[in-house]
Amino acid sequence: MPRIGALIQKVICWAVLFIALALSACSTIAPSPIEPIDEPVVVSEPVPVKVEPPQPVKQPETPEPPKLPPVAIVLTSKQPAFLDVANALTGLVDDFQIFDLSDGSQPPVTVLRNINDSNSGTVVAIGLRAAKSSVAMADMPVIFSQVFNHQDHDLLTANSRGIAPLAPLDAQLAAWTRLDPTISRIGIIVGEGHDDLITEARVAAQKHKIELLVRIAHSDQETLYLFLRMSQDIDGFWLFPDNRVLSTRSLQKILEAAKRGQVAVAVPYESMLDMGATISLATQAEDIAATIARVVRQIHADGLKAVPAISQLSAIQVTTHDGAKVVNR
Repeated sequence: MPRIGALIQKVICWAVLFIALALSACSTIAPSPIEPIDEPVVVSEPVPVKVEPPQPVKQPETPEPPKLPPVAIVLTSKQPAFLDVANALTGLVDDFQIFDLSDGSQPPVTVLRNINDSNSGTVVAIGLRAAKSSVAMADMPVIFSQVFNHQDHDLLTANSRGIAPLAPLDAQLAAWTRLDPTISRIGIIVGEGHDDLITEARVAAQKHKIELLVRIAHSDQETLYLFLRMSQDIDGFWLFPDNRVLSTRSLQKILEAAKRGQVAVAVPYESMLDMGATISLATQAEDIAATIARVVRQIHADGLKAVPAISQLSAIQVTTHDGAKVVNR
């Protein structure tokens, strides 16, 4: 028995020794290296995408307005107010003739006879004398401009139409109150027959929160009298070119009294600033010419009946007494 136990013990010792040697061999064996990849890695190039630029949207072509027919331009005189409009109009028409009634070489009847014998399709009369002669004698449609009291001369007929003599009153009042926000009460004096003008002025005054005083005069002396009375109650006077109730003398006295009473005076012509006016709210020659050209085109496209009796303007030229000038549309 003791021999068997010793034998077993010996076997156990050899087994332990064998296990220890096996474990030692495992710890000394180095791990196998990772074999390199022989085939190269290919990174594919991105396929370029061709982007077509957006095609521009083709705008519909605006047809050119029809060519204006030949025009005969009749001037009352060569004063700048008339000549500037005529010069602006000649830039808008290809075929025109200009006749000046003040040159004295031919009487109006001869001038209009020559016009009637010409190929002119329309007569454009600038100023009162030209308008009266043209409306009375022309065989073709007449468009008159630069005439304030057309109703006194029956210038609106079945064969004639007019252009407003003033810039839009709303635009005038807007410009005036923008330059002088202290204006609150404005006076107007005109002769009879301007109900439409007065209505337009009242509407503009209400829009701009202005109190409007309107008086009707029958002579230049009455205009001066009415102004002297109203000047105590107003801070602005809106002067219109009504030569029936104004004269150089009365106008000068009105401006002198306005200066003494610190009443601002708005006038329709820049030249009147030299007389002592505060601000001019004038028409613009290019705007008048463009309006005339539009009316001529409309007459020949749709007939005279399609045109309003008086076509309104759209621009105003504002000039202050210190020479600052602005054109508004």
